[in-house]
Amino acid sequence: MRIGIIVAMSKELELLKPMLENIRISETNGLKFYCGTIGKHKIAAMQCGVGKVNAAIGTVEMIDNYNPELIINTGVAGGVGNNVNVMDLVIGSKVGYHDVWCGGFDDNTVYGQMQGLPPTFEGASIILDLIQESDTVHCGLIVSGDQFIDSKQQVDVISEHFPEAIAVDMESGAIAQTCYIRKTPFVSMRVISDSPGAGHNNSQQYSDFWVDAPAHTLAMVSDLLKKLN
Repeated sequence: MRIGIIVAMSKELELLKPMLENIRISETNGLKFYCGTIGKHKIAAMQCGVGKVNAAIGTVEMIDNYNPELIINTGVAGGVGNNVNVMDLVIGSKVGYHDVWCGGFDDNTVYGQMQGLPPTFEGASIILDLIQESDTVHCGLIVSGDQFIDSKQQVDVISEHFPEAIAVDMESGAIAQTCYIRKTPFVSMRVISDSPGAGHNNSQQYSDFWVDAPAHTLAMVSDLLKKLN
């Protein structure tokens, strides 16, 4: 299977690269793609950069140049509420935006919905069907926006609009929208790096997270790829 893997940050890319065998690097329009194999799958991996515009540009380049049958976005996310904890894994059964409002000129849209598109974007069933939820593995709504969420007050505002949200990040929504338009299955799989909604020390959690993150991120992606046909 041809699979594209997109991360936002260099730290995340450095965790991903050792997974690839027979790795080669190519560059297209200033973006580097790390191509290789993981088991029987052909992988093209790239770092898109932080935020929605970078994520959308990277996704378009990925689709146009490598024609993936599935795109996976992996990395870190902030936990929303008290049901997810640092080091938990979250998988986006649905992905949306927490910073979009088109209702000022389109009364048919709801908060978070891009005009003419679904309110949220469905995660790829090929991955979701393989997930076994537990106390540390959660499927649910991931919402994205061009903000680093680091306070309970910010989380509370997001939760008012999206009470079912379990995590927040800065890229998944844009990648999901691009994949929806380009008819490419997509799923976001992230590790909770901090939980500002639970009232903990966010900056300390984020700093300490990278000590133990590799085992969790690599296990999540590699285990699911092994199960894919």
